[in-house]
Amino acid sequence: MSNVKERIFGAVTIMSDEDAEKVWNLIQATFLLNNVEEVTPDPDEIAALNAYHSGDPDYQPAMSQEEVLKELGL
Repeated sequence: MSNVKERIFGAVTIMSDEDAEKVWNLIQATFLLNNVEEVTPDPDEIAALNAYHSGDPDYQPAMSQEEVLKELGL
């Protein structure tokens, strides 16, 4: 077993089931993201993204990143 795998295995064996579940979800997400095909955005999506980048208040987040992390318990 490689050093990285040994460290991962060691970390997982001492963490709570809840934290282990989070790690498992990250591992699954990594594999899923590697198999995602790129899709061209439609004109409405491009318009919304442009509105966000230009600072249009109707397209700005209602919560700060810190508030989202707090809400998620991270």
